[in-house]
Amino acid sequence: MDLTQFRAALGDIPQQDHPRIVQQKSRDHYWYSPRLKAELENVTAQLVVTPRTQDEVVTILAAAYRYAVPVTPRGAGTGNYGQAMPLSGGVILDLTGLDRVVSISKDRVRAEAGIILEKLDEQTKAAVGGEMRFHPSTYRMATLGGFIAGGSGGVGSLRWGGLRAFGNLLGLKVITCEETPRILDLTGPDILKVAHAYGTNGIIVEAEIPLTAAYDWVDVMVGFNSVMEACAFAEQAARQDGLLLKEISPVAAPLPFDWFNRHKPYMKSRDQSVVLLMAAPAAVPALIDLVDFHKADLLLRTDTLAEDERRKLPPIYELAWNHTTLRGLKLDPGITYLQTQYPDLEHVKWAIEHFGDEVPMHLEMIRFDGKIVFAGLPIVRYTTEERLEEIIRIHEANDILVFNPHRYTLEEGGMKKTDRNQLEFKKQADPKGILNPGKMIAWDDPNFDLNSGRAWLFDGLKTLGAA
Repeated sequence: MDLTQFRAALGDIPQQDHPRIVQQKSRDHYWYSPRLKAELENVTAQLVVTPRTQDEVVTILAAAYRYAVPVTPRGAGTGNYGQAMPLSGGVILDLTGLDRVVSISKDRVRAEAGIILEKLDEQTKAAVGGEMRFHPSTYRMATLGGFIAGGSGGVGSLRWGGLRAFGNLLGLKVITCEETPRILDLTGPDILKVAHAYGTNGIIVEAEIPLTAAYDWVDVMVGFNSVMEACAFAEQAARQDGLLLKEISPVAAPLPFDWFNRHKPYMKSRDQSVVLLMAAPAAVPALIDLVDFHKADLLLRTDTLAEDERRKLPPIYELAWNHTTLRGLKLDPGITYLQTQYPDLEHVKWAIEHFGDEVPMHLEMIRFDGKIVFAGLPIVRYTTEERLEEIIRIHEANDILVFNPHRYTLEEGGMKKTDRNQLEFKKQADPKGILNPGKMIAWDDPNFDLNSGRAWLFDGLKTLGAA
């Protein structure tokens, strides 16, 4: 790695080498995991570069190839398992300067990768009354490219599924890391070569996504005497084809009362579990009928609040998805979480009865392959790494998928196995292997046995650990 020559090749492209700022930009929310917190604590780049145009990305990647400088792309850094952390040092490629909307039509939008999702929706709503189909709970911070490269779904996945479902991504513009970088426009199945690949096999600089009708969503919170009652209601609400809902999330007591501080005045007691919902205005009356049918407590509906009272509350999606864990960690650093998928209510019941308060339940209702399922983000009251691994094994032994958020590689986390198409594309787009090194096991060790029970440790981290 020749960082001096690399820097000289960039001309006036903004660079930052102040150690504190570089370290800050080398971090994401890896500290959600006690294992990753210990393992990645010393990870840092040597330099941050911030391109202002796509042509400057080409210049940066050509120089990186020439001088063998590792490049780790970054948006807002809101990922939770080290996706944007530079395991080999080198350069952080900060893409937040690419924030231009390219085009908006009635049913789609094309924009650069660094645009903040909330800002993107503001423009599409003003132009055509449309919004993104779904977004992460970090909507007000996260970037479009970061969401596509590191995320999988979120608020709205109840209706639209996940990012990798056909039709949810219409096109990506990707720049390769070669002697002469290529600019590729990917469509159709080719999109999946780089979606959720952590920027390991090409830098996403532009994306085209479909829009859906925008609504003034009404936040609703419903209280239940038990978490199983909350889950049963959530499942039934999710299956009502006539109810236009964007978010349904059951959260077990006492988490809501303890963690949702500004919503606490609307709750009746610490013993109530809640369901968090977002409903289109026309769906609210029927939703209230369903609440009454379940003999539940309607704790909050924001369309009945005065404007000043409504402004004091965060949007309800900021109580859900990974924000639930974030709020908990601020008050109790002794917790962590899992990412699971419970096929049905019986599996949820089993988990609640088996683990009790060691694993308080937090779920998200999503559509997966056309079916409504329980996506789990259960809290874990952490004791040891060995017990955490045991909890994962017990889940898997009972036919419950676990997408391990305590691993930083594609294969050990969201993918569950090597994606051969992504690997083959990396061979073409990043022949030196300098894009986000250490995140794709199949590139670094094709013979690694993913079924061995051993955790992958990238050589760069072994060096850091010895330092």
